[in-house]
Order: sequence, then C-alpha cells, then structure tokens
Amino acid sequence: MYGTVWIVATPLGNLGDFSPRARQTLEEADVILAEDTRRAGHLLQLAGVAGKRFLSLHEHNESSRIAEVLALLEQGLTVAVVSDAGTPLIADPGYRLVAACRQQGISVVPVPGPCAPITALMASGLPPYPFVFLGFLPRKGGDARTLLRSYAQIGATLVFFERKNRVLPTLELAFEVLGEREFCLARELTKKHEQFINGRLGQLRDFTEELLGEVTVVIGPPEEIAATSRTDVLDRVQGMMRAGMHAKDAARTVRDQTSGWSVKEIYELIVEQNAE
Repeated sequence: MYGTVWIVATPLGNLGDFSPRARQTLEEADVILAEDTRRAGHLLQLAGVAGKRFLSLHEHNESSRIAEVLALLEQGLTVAVVSDAGTPLIADPGYRLVAACRQQGISVVPVPGPCAPITALMASGLPPYPFVFLGFLPRKGGDARTLLRSYAQIGATLVFFERKNRVLPTLELAFEVLGEREFCLARELTKKHEQFINGRLGQLRDFTEELLGEVTVVIGPPEEIAATSRTDVLDRVQGMMRAGMHAKDAARTVRDQTSGWSVKEIYELIVEQNAE
C-alpha cells in the first residue's frame, strides 16, 4: 500500500491561523517536504512539533525530487507538503508532485487553510468573483505586458503577487494595458502591520506609499461606463494613449468599458481627431 500525500496550508504570518488539523497532520507525517526546511522547522518548533524529517521541495528541484518521494510513498510512509507560508501549489512548488501521484493512483489529501490571494480578496473591497490568479508576473516587462493583455478582455478581477520594488512600475503597466480600474494592494497579510491600500490605476501620480514585504495585488474588473458621447469616448481613449497604449489596443479596451461603440467606430474617432 502506498502512503498518502498531505498538502498542508500553514499561516501567512499569524500563528493563530495554524489549524489543529494542520498541526496534527504535520505531527503525524513521516516526512515533510518544504520550500525552506529551516523556516518550516522554525514554524513547527513554535507549534510544539519536533523531531521531524525534512526534505527540500522548491522550484529548482521539484522534478528531480519526484522519484525519491514516490519511493518513500511505496514504503507506506506519509508525506506532507508545506510552502513557506499559506497554501502549497498556489504560486508555490508541488503541482508536478501531485500530478505524478495522481497518475500513480496515490492518495493526495488537502488540508485547507490560509491563502494569500483569497485573504486579499476578502478585504480588498473589489468584486471577489469571478477572479483570475496569475501568480507572480514575469520579470520582463514585455512578457508581463503580454500576460496582462491576454486577460484584458475578461470581465474578472485579477490577483497576483509582486515584489515591493516592482509594484509601481507594474501598476503603470497595468494601466497601459487594462485601462482605468480600481486596485488594492494587500501587504503583510495577517501580520502586525497588515495594510490594504486602495486606489485607481489612472491616479498613480498620487501614490506615495512606501511598501514593505511581498505584496498581493488585486485589480478590479473592467468598469462599464455608459459613454454615449463622442467627447466621453475620446477623453477615455486619449488618456490611455498618453499612458503609452497603442491606438487599437485603447480602442478595444474602451469598447469593453462602454456601451454602444464598436472598435471600428472608436478607432475612426481617433483618426478623425488626429487629422484635425
């Protein structure tokens, strides 16, 4: 009989969110797979769990670690997977291992709990569903632009992680690609200095906050505006073009945010305006 793989959510920062079931599962596990074994060991020490066997499982060794883990499971051992914080697999390692276990018919059991994207949505004040979680945006601006553009026409809230020093450039890029939308920056979730910063992408010049730690970014869905006049449409599309968006992309974005206008009609307005 194969052992079982447990996918265990751990606190984002507040130890009070460590569920009794999660603690018991980790206490009973024969082996714990962790992104950072020292960090996981410290967490378990705080929870009063000691003497556990750890193996690292991170983005650079997950594929090569699978055969070893399957061998442990073949011996009937119980394996638990944790991330540095929150729910494993959600922008963290573990997917390849779970897929391999499913293919082998090995039992995989989730132990749900803290999850940063859900926690951010809960208090952001933006529409919580439908939403799309993008993980970490690509580091290269061109790749990030391509990714955001692929979701620009979807009427959903976008959630992703970003590093503090890249937040403002990323929000500026989001405005270029997505147009005017509400956003919320959630930082230090569940910790002493937890903070939710709300704003609008078109008003980033007023953004003066200093950010610490990893940030969960929530960007609201497209805003439908009953822009029936020529002036309304032109003002909106020209604002996007001033921010660096191409005319056709701006026309598509405004089309999705307004009623009664086609991309062709909006683009013709742009051409007419430029000819004047």
